[in-house]
Amino acid sequence: MSETVLLVGGGGREHAIARAVAPDADLYACASNRNPGIVELAEETYSVDERDADGIVDVAEEVDATLAVIGPESALAAGVADALADAGVYTFGPSAEAARIETDKAYQRRFMRDEGIPGCPDFETFEDMDAACEYLDAYDGDLAVKPAGLTGGKGVRVTGDQVTKAEAKAYLRESDHDRVVLEERLVGEEFTVQAFVASEGRRSSGRIRPTPAVQDHKRAYEGDEGPNTGGMGSYSDATPTLPFMDRDDYDAAVEILEATVDALPEYTGVLYGQFMLTAEGVRVVEFNARFGDPEAMNTLPVLDTPFVDVLTAARDGDPLPELDFQARATVCKYAVPAGYPTDPESGARIEVDEASVARAADGDGDALLFYASVDAREDGIYTTTSRAFAVVGVAATITDAETIAEEALSAAGDGLRIRHDIGTPSLVQRRIDHVDRLRE
Repeated sequence: MSETVLLVGGGGREHAIARAVAPDADLYACASNRNPGIVELAEETYSVDERDADGIVDVAEEVDATLAVIGPESALAAGVADALADAGVYTFGPSAEAARIETDKAYQRRFMRDEGIPGCPDFETFEDMDAACEYLDAYDGDLAVKPAGLTGGKGVRVTGDQVTKAEAKAYLRESDHDRVVLEERLVGEEFTVQAFVASEGRRSSGRIRPTPAVQDHKRAYEGDEGPNTGGMGSYSDATPTLPFMDRDDYDAAVEILEATVDALPEYTGVLYGQFMLTAEGVRVVEFNARFGDPEAMNTLPVLDTPFVDVLTAARDGDPLPELDFQARATVCKYAVPAGYPTDPESGARIEVDEASVARAADGDGDALLFYASVDAREDGIYTTTSRAFAVVGVAATITDAETIAEEALSAAGDGLRIRHDIGTPSLVQRRIDHVDRLRE
């Protein structure tokens, strides 16, 4: 039977999902923006807000969806997966309750402590901001200050890195956060491992399948300077690890994901673990309940196993298929509106030269374009307040993939900014040197 898949979301992550689904199923999509890449791949797209559970269910019923995939965390928090499940549509994405592993950071840390999940840092949660400030003053060391709810990757402040303790206290008192988590600052190199997960059901094995490690770059400017963003770009290697890691580090991260899934028997979808490789080993920065953006654009293009086979196995109660990945490295770089992330220019018409991306590919590598938070109108493509589009170079090595990605960036017209150092040999070497110093 041919599958009919409904995709929720209209960003770069969702464009990557659409590209992975479209060859093997009839694809339909719901989003608040009109992503031109998804429009090209889908049978039809519908203008429905990602948090409008009733509207999304209406579309699922109209197109007779046999499967649904939810991209953004906002939809998970709004209970879209619950509503689709109630309507009889199998959804690859956790319920609102299960998604609290991402959407409520206070719950996330208490869950880790209560379930004995390895890698949990020291932490305390607060509803009283004065008490939080007192704790910050008394703590012997630096702390990460995290709002408990969703902030799009931009709400964390770290003392000893981004802010002083005085600035962190001012942030606590001046913000409108009703709950915060204060946790020990983890020093090391961050990396991500994403895993496909099916609910426990009758699967004695094959419930979780990890994917290769990826390193995202949150800081807005080259040299890891500036404010945090949703992610300016990322890279992966031709192996499951990254150049600054060894296999034991990767396996430790996977074991943390497996322990987390064991404690969440009803969880289905993608579990994203963001880790820090420290002098003491692998620690958990946070969990997300969906694909990362940009990490989905590193992972899905090199997945040879049909993604639809993962979806149908999860739905039908079969062990998830073993995953086959190409032995290829990837480098993803985002083009973002001027002023992003603090004061992004919205509603600007941009030019994207798709032909220049295609020309960037060579005989040994590939160049891919993923549209993100843009809106396709009759007279062109317009920016929103977030990242506009990404290019991904795919090649035998990170260096070659970076060269392709950089060449493909000639697709970006005026008014867009790019972090050019992602995936460059010098930046990757700094990561290696940093971990070497930590291990010493």
